[in-house]
Amino acid sequence: MLDRSFYDRDARIVGQDLIGKIIVRRYDDKIIKVRINETEAYIAEIDKASHAYGNKITPRTKIMFGPPGFTYVYFIYGMYYCMNFVTEKEGTCSAVLIRGAEPVENIELMSLNRYKKSYNELSKYQIKNLLNGPGKLCNALNISKEHNGNDLTGNEIYVEDDGFSDFIVEKSKRINIDYAEEARDFLWRYTMLKNS
Repeated sequence: MLDRSFYDRDARIVGQDLIGKIIVRRYDDKIIKVRINETEAYIAEIDKASHAYGNKITPRTKIMFGPPGFTYVYFIYGMYYCMNFVTEKEGTCSAVLIRGAEPVENIELMSLNRYKKSYNELSKYQIKNLLNGPGKLCNALNISKEHNGNDLTGNEIYVEDDGFSDFIVEKSKRINIDYAEEARDFLWRYTMLKNS
């Protein structure tokens, strides 16, 4: 399990370093594991795409001003949850959005959570879309608003490093933030490109 010091760094560094790591989700005596393959960094002080741009503390954003290594989970478009990992020291508002992942363990449970049917019943399209977006990821991992503020050094949601490194990290512009003026062009989206 990654300790709190991993998250106590610049969100852009954490966002890159999370690529290839494993999210472990435990609940009801079940376990799901996925490998992170896409993240985005958000830094409130300089980032007009951040929910707390200008260091604006609200009931929604206050978790991001707390200590690093906790989850910030929010609801979007009236239908999806998105999970972020809070980074940097207490009082600094930054976080990394977990945008996508690939299955590692218990794909059957992911399928049931996401589509309400067994994995072997899924179409190729459904398999491709199992975890390729922040809302889809939360759905497959059974993560909702009640997991806002979850301690990533606890035993319900945490991250492991299994040593996987056969990839490079591609940097690009974040998506769906056209309103964010100059921040639209920040290369703060990190995607796994496998070597093999």
